[in-house]
Amino acid sequence: MTRIPRILLLGLAAVAGCEPTATTPNPPAPTIDAQLRSLIGNWGVVPIGAMPAQNPAQVELGRALFFDKILSGNRDIACATCHDASAALTDGRSLPVGTGGTGVAAARRLGPGRQFVPRSAPTLLNAGLGLYGMFWDQRLTGNQGQFTITPNVPIPQGLPNILSAQAMLPVLNRHEMRGKPGDLDVFGQPNELALLGDQQAVEVWNAVMTRLMAINQYVTMFQAAFPGSGNLGFGHAAQALAAFQMQEFTKTRTPFDRYLERDDAALTLPQKRGALLFFGKAQCSSCHNGPFLGGQSIANVGAPQIGPGGARQPGLDLGRGEQDNNDFYKFAFRVAPLRNVELTAPYFHSGALKTLDEVVHHYNDVTKSLTEFDPSRLDADVRPFYRGDAATVAAVLGTLDFRFRRPLNLSEAEMGDLVAFLKALTDPAARNLSAVVPASVPSGIQ
Repeated sequence: MTRIPRILLLGLAAVAGCEPTATTPNPPAPTIDAQLRSLIGNWGVVPIGAMPAQNPAQVELGRALFFDKILSGNRDIACATCHDASAALTDGRSLPVGTGGTGVAAARRLGPGRQFVPRSAPTLLNAGLGLYGMFWDQRLTGNQGQFTITPNVPIPQGLPNILSAQAMLPVLNRHEMRGKPGDLDVFGQPNELALLGDQQAVEVWNAVMTRLMAINQYVTMFQAAFPGSGNLGFGHAAQALAAFQMQEFTKTRTPFDRYLERDDAALTLPQKRGALLFFGKAQCSSCHNGPFLGGQSIANVGAPQIGPGGARQPGLDLGRGEQDNNDFYKFAFRVAPLRNVELTAPYFHSGALKTLDEVVHHYNDVTKSLTEFDPSRLDADVRPFYRGDAATVAAVLGTLDFRFRRPLNLSEAEMGDLVAFLKALTDPAARNLSAVVPASVPSGIQ
């Protein structure tokens, strides 16, 4: 019989995994980038491509209209008043001050007999990216030229995008732009827009166009923007406003977007740790997901109640519940998309929180945050409109989204990392928007 050498037997046993003393080394732990990319892949998050170039003549018409106070009944407020280029296209206030007010941005104050606009002015950064629903309660919905809003307004069909549909609406709102019956404009003339009834949307739009087409420069600009359109209406103005915003306000070249394009060095280590929390333990991505990190859903996140409220329950803003008459949606508001969120304080529909650190602490324990909210952090003029009584707090908590009913128990260090990640969602080009402001507007109003 042939004898097999012992050393060969040992070698064969090791290959077969039978050698008692053999060990298999543990695989290396996945890198933080591998962990993070694995998590991100679960939430439909992708880099956002460049905005297609818009019609230059429409962009320039939209620029003029955006900054021209002639669109308002009293000729005292423009789109840019509540969406200020120096405040990342918000106004920096908890609640906006519409027509009849004085001052600009965070220094703006109510005029005699006026009330606050009920909800904070959302930023217009990236508003043209194709979101399905708009406004804090997502009452405007639709796409492909078919748009509806609750309560019903006869929005012209065929508008090219939801942003142009949205641009039809502020001129109708008495608190925002139109004014109230009996108002005189800044030149002492009767406000003819305010005399029209609240159900006369088409007549209001026609009256605004009458103002615009009485100015030769606007006639020339409309003809250049819409050549061959014999019957120009406010829908054309809205389309130009949207084109301007899409061209100038789309800011998506953030460090996070570069990271999504496989640049591992685009995020710092604290930002990567924060992203791991965002897409994992902290559960932020359960609401803030998809290409825009939010914007497509609604939720009751326990935001403090501030402002004049809505119609169903005076003093309270029921959010989506105002239109649906459904308790399931009480106090539910749009989940905001998060790119450039660092620049767009204050936060929530009521503008209750002024820093990202406050926002992260709120989500760490929503019940505690709402119950112990300190109204002294609010601007002095809105403090009287804070509703923090036990019944209101209980009502908000009663329909709180299930995801926020238990504390997250994040450490201070973890919350700091989350804030660091949120700051990685800022496009540097969004920090200074002064170049979008024209030197003058066709009406000649300052």
